[in-house]
Amino acid sequence: MIRRVLLCPPTYFDVRDVKNPFMQDASPVDYKKARRQWEELRRVLEDAGAQVETIQPVPGLEDMVFAANPVFVGRDKKGRFIVPSEMRFVSRQREVPHYVAWFHKRGYRVIYLDLVGECLEGHGDLLWHPDHSKIWAGFGIRSTRKGVEKFSSAMRELGFPVLPLQLVDARCYHLDTCFCPLGEDSVLIHPHAFSPDSLATIRGEWKRVHELGREEANQFVCNGIVINGRYIVSRLTPSLARALQTEGLTPLLVDTSEFEKSGGSIFCMKCFLE
Repeated sequence: MIRRVLLCPPTYFDVRDVKNPFMQDASPVDYKKARRQWEELRRVLEDAGAQVETIQPVPGLEDMVFAANPVFVGRDKKGRFIVPSEMRFVSRQREVPHYVAWFHKRGYRVIYLDLVGECLEGHGDLLWHPDHSKIWAGFGIRSTRKGVEKFSSAMRELGFPVLPLQLVDARCYHLDTCFCPLGEDSVLIHPHAFSPDSLATIRGEWKRVHELGREEANQFVCNGIVINGRYIVSRLTPSLARALQTEGLTPLLVDTSEFEKSGGSIFCMKCFLE
């Protein structure tokens, strides 16, 4: 199925402060290389059958390239909607109004939550199940438990159950760094990123759970995109290769080394528009 994808060009991308362990002592960004990597991601997405749209980057918003985080996108019986994020860091909070305006202009309904004092970081921590029957929600590092609870209440009213998962590893600060649905019955995870109860929830809900080690998770192997029978990822490990073969997915590699200096990779850099 062709999917529409939103990207933000890395015009102002940089690493200016420390928001996660990957940013600690990061080497300077090679801006020309970052641009080439972003263009390659766009090309690979289009070759995989995606229709790519872009949002205009804004000066001073160096992390705006990570389009997964400022809003959560969904569709219910009334049509398409978004839930604006409440980002943990001030520098990222300024991205949200620009993304909200982009979606509102295109007819998306905006569902505002009372998130004062709480955090909720979009598709970094909120992932649709592949059949869109429910939503997986990470909390504990960036998004807060109460933020997820408020989101869960709003989604329940729309008919979507939310399954909360507690994250316990600072290097897996978003759910998308350690949890990637590969299909309706299978998921790719780094098990040590989750509390025991949350890991038990995952094992109880999925028929096939493919596990990756800590080093693989830290190399963003879970931070890939499943699209039209492909898995777009920054690197291929033996464990990942076996999982993809089992699930009938073809790996497509895109180097994201410059963006990894900021703690993000392929999944972080896009937002599906369905």
